[in-house]
Amino acid sequence: MRIRIVDAFTDRPFAGNPAGVLLLDDAFPDDDRLQNVAMEVNHAETAFAHRLPEGGAADWALRWFTPVAEVAMCGHATLATAHVLHTTGAHPGPVRFATRSGVLIATPTADGSITLDFPTAPLTAVELPAGVAEALGAQPAAVFDTSPDVGDLLVELADEKTVRGLAPNLKSLGAYSARGIIATARADDASRGYDFVSRCFFPNVGIDEDPVTGSAHTALAPHWSARLGRTDLTGLQASRRTGLVRTGLRGARTLLTGRAVTVIEGELHA
Repeated sequence: MRIRIVDAFTDRPFAGNPAGVLLLDDAFPDDDRLQNVAMEVNHAETAFAHRLPEGGAADWALRWFTPVAEVAMCGHATLATAHVLHTTGAHPGPVRFATRSGVLIATPTADGSITLDFPTAPLTAVELPAGVAEALGAQPAAVFDTSPDVGDLLVELADEKTVRGLAPNLKSLGAYSARGIIATARADDASRGYDFVSRCFFPNVGIDEDPVTGSAHTALAPHWSARLGRTDLTGLQASRRTGLVRTGLRGARTLLTGRAVTVIEGELHA
């Protein structure tokens, strides 16, 4: 079985967010098998996909696993899977994925990027939970719950410098949401090519800091579109690897556009 490592939301190797991608010949094996492969790959997510019969609502079934758990939504591994399908010729053109988050569509564009069509996450303003500022190491200016779709707390901080300088207590952060914390701020200088920055910490699913998080941008897009007065924006996830996500708010749906690069291709023997 072929296995590929794809860097997503980047146009160069060793940046963006790496994902394992396995295109299966048949239906999904048992969950323990999938989880063990994801544990071995040991990236934020490993995607497993298999072709569905023609004539249905979707073309491929898709599931995502972190090294410790299956997740209900993942943007970068969806982008990585669409990239593999497109570049190998396994599925040219738009592809419809059947997932735990419904049917998600990935469309290759003329410039070589891929656009994902995801549900927009709900944002509910909440009071700052006691202990969050201490665990994060910064005082939020506003806090939002993204449940049930994403399951994070989204916290807006004072400025880009504060987001970049975070060194949170990861053990403590896990107590405040189902998955983790999205920290964000307006870009200091939009002429650099991005409108807002973010960092994402997900200790509850085995990811201390996710390099680039597509699913988080389904919440970041409505948040920053409301503040900046534009529906089309670009977010920089300011992890060590960094990555760019172009967002397009379309009401109940959010478009996430980025590039991907296959870095490793090999054979799974186990």
